[in-house]
Amino acid sequence: MTTATVSTHVSPDLDLVHLDVVQPFQLDRSNLRGRMVRLGPVLDEILGRHAYPGPVAQMLAETITLAVTLAAALKYEGVFTLQTKGDGPISLMVADVTSAGAVRGYAQFDEDALKAVLDAPGAASGPWAPVPALLGKGYLAFTVDQGEHTQRYQGIVGLEGERMDDCVRHYFTQSEQLATGIVVHAGRSDGADGTWAGGAIMLQALPDEDAGGAATEHKPSDLEDDWRRAMALLSTVTPAEVLDPALPVNDVLYRLFHEEEVRAYEPHGLAAQCRCSRDRVVTVLQSLPREEVAELKVDGAVDVACEFCSTHYRFDDAELEAVYSPAS
Repeated sequence: MTTATVSTHVSPDLDLVHLDVVQPFQLDRSNLRGRMVRLGPVLDEILGRHAYPGPVAQMLAETITLAVTLAAALKYEGVFTLQTKGDGPISLMVADVTSAGAVRGYAQFDEDALKAVLDAPGAASGPWAPVPALLGKGYLAFTVDQGEHTQRYQGIVGLEGERMDDCVRHYFTQSEQLATGIVVHAGRSDGADGTWAGGAIMLQALPDEDAGGAATEHKPSDLEDDWRRAMALLSTVTPAEVLDPALPVNDVLYRLFHEEEVRAYEPHGLAAQCRCSRDRVVTVLQSLPREEVAELKVDGAVDVACEFCSTHYRFDDAELEAVYSPAS
């Protein structure tokens, strides 16, 4: 099994504007729109809240990075969620992004099943396909929830491909019929004990009405040539270019696409932020029969842990009484 390693040393006074950012851009020559995402402290904080084994952390890092990238291509007010569910050692991964840029994620896995996969003959030296090996058979789901009084959108497609970006491309091919090119990388700086970073670049065809002044009179053959040329350029990007915090995002885009007349728009930032709270936990407890909640007590109290951020909320007998008999 191989994972990306970020071979960079971050100076303490490095301008971190190149981390935890979404950079929208457009290729005027080929009439394509894109997003570049680079995550640093946000990703490291989310993964640092859990003691995930390396392969689980790697898969979740890629999933979170992809969720941010996909969310950035949508116009919504609410929460975008990317979720995988399968019969492999990693049974579930969830990453969500609010329209304000708050990011969180978590994974569920079977430690024994994971060890069996990693210890299997040839696992260390043979070609590594993490999706079938770690996720197994299952599905990938995209959900946009814009709150009450709105219809929730959800798209589901089977897990197809060797990597997470393969699964995303399959989704757009099968569910959206929209040509999408995407690459994602994630890794730890200076090896296993370093900080996490993730990055992705996504390209999609731009509808004529959204071209924003770019030339739109393309023949079908021109469009095909434009797409192939852009995908050839995208395929040359390296993990180091995507992840290196010392390399400005716009410099990466210029290196790749300067001949395509790349135009960058206003970037926006991201933050690692969970939406759990004691009040939300109280609301959940109030929705459950009191006797069932009482059966969950350990050492005289009910302990509720948030799966996203690992924050624990403890309720002793007096606090449970207040939950079920709130003051009027």
